[in-house]
Amino acid sequence: MSGSSAEQVGGADRPADVTDPLLWRLALAVADAHQPDDEGACDNPSCVGASWPCAAWNSAQEGLRAAQVAPRTGSSATDGDAAPDHHEPPTARSTSLMSAA
Repeated sequence: MSGSSAEQVGGADRPADVTDPLLWRLALAVADAHQPDDEGACDNPSCVGASWPCAAWNSAQEGLRAAQVAPRTGSSATDGDAAPDHHEPPTARSTSLMSAA
């Protein structure tokens, strides 16, 4: 990788503030694959008949934003530095969804 502040990927420069390059590349690939056609529908075969922006394109935009969020440092939620509407993802699988062995 060069010493520049952005990396060229798929015709797009990766912003310098990207903290998760893999997520950014995957989200960019999904967004590029789900573009509008001349009638305003998504041109991806997996979205037949879906209007644009489709759910996949919207999810890709969320991924692009998430890839630019600063990584969490080990602070706890009681430190007061987390956004009040931020919800942490579950850290373990729910045992209620697992079948009894």
